[in-house]
Amino acid sequence: MTPPSDLTAVICAAQAGDDGACERLFSENTGLIWSVVRRYFGRGVDPDDLYQLGCIGFLKAVRGFDPSFATQFSTYAVPKIAGEVRRFLRDDGPVKVSRGAREKAVRVKQARETLCQKLGREPALSELAGQCGLSAEEIASVELAVAPPESFQCESREGGRAPEDLVGVEGLEDEVIRRMALRESIDRLPPQERMVILLRYFRDFTQAKTAQVLGVSQVQVSRIERRAVNDLREHWE
Repeated sequence: MTPPSDLTAVICAAQAGDDGACERLFSENTGLIWSVVRRYFGRGVDPDDLYQLGCIGFLKAVRGFDPSFATQFSTYAVPKIAGEVRRFLRDDGPVKVSRGAREKAVRVKQARETLCQKLGREPALSELAGQCGLSAEEIASVELAVAPPESFQCESREGGRAPEDLVGVEGLEDEVIRRMALRESIDRLPPQERMVILLRYFRDFTQAKTAQVLGVSQVQVSRIERRAVNDLREHWE
């Protein structure tokens, strides 16, 4: 691993157009690039193509990094790498279902607003499903699919927990990588568990309000949430 002071010199040389310095940075950070892009395997894009996208993001990180900032280069590079891959998958890649998910999300939002005005309260899941013509599982899936990255940083009012706390984090670099993969782990949960996680951690609902929406007791919500959290943690062990 290149010492911090030497790394700064190499980055500055690369920014000045030194191809050798740039090649050295790529060589020493191959593992970092792969650690990010492998989270997007299985989405219809060849791993080597994902790696090339990651390299583009890495190069942007090299060009944009300011050594005077009190930030490690790897911490700065990870979201740049991930952003390039995600931009491709969203805008140019084969994962075009995201457009359909956004359209369904609009239907869910409009249905929720209509029912909130009509009922004077948050609609139950069965009411929302009936209004927008989607199943409970579809509602949970599309709302998770269109959730912005920032939503992974929100906290639940009960206990001050954030979604990434479900699996734990180490440094900021690990946090970013794990947050990107957390969505995939949630997608693997059974529909009811997925919905509870969505309401509790992404929409900041209390257990009581979650129970009201799902039409179950608060005790059941507590049990479902605990089971979902355990499932997520097992996936990460």
